[in-house]
Amino acid sequence: MKIGALAERSGLSIDTLRYYEKIGLLPRASRDRGGRRQYDETSIRWIDFLRRLKATGMPLSEMIHYAELREIGDITSAARRELLERHRLRVIAERDLLTENLAAIDGKIDTYHAMEAALAASGQPESTPNDPIAPIRAGARPRSTQDAQPRPRANHDGKI
Repeated sequence: MKIGALAERSGLSIDTLRYYEKIGLLPRASRDRGGRRQYDETSIRWIDFLRRLKATGMPLSEMIHYAELREIGDITSAARRELLERHRLRVIAERDLLTENLAAIDGKIDTYHAMEAALAASGQPESTPNDPIAPIRAGARPRSTQDAQPRPRANHDGKI
């Protein structure tokens, strides 16, 4: 297939494909009699794998190194496996951090559900996502000031 067809099938622009070839992410394409690049199905599979590496945060320099090892051949299989194993550990750590952060977000959402239920049970006006300050306009005071007691002021010598 020609570069335009590869661009269409892969979702990458022709310029990106040429750049990937220039920096070594894509192997040099064979050329037809007119000098136009020719690609095959292995190029699509390789680009799909590159997208996965990129989506999981592999730095471009490591992707290029992996591509170089791939070009050398099967003799580099151990080095490629080790590179992917290191990357996998980083992906797992990132996933774990995302899971932890998602749990914190879920906890905050649960807190807001409980607050909304308490407001509904008390008959107080409730805000909506489109009008978050409607209760304030309706006369409700923000919670942060509802129960606040005036603080005594200190005089010039620091005594109350």
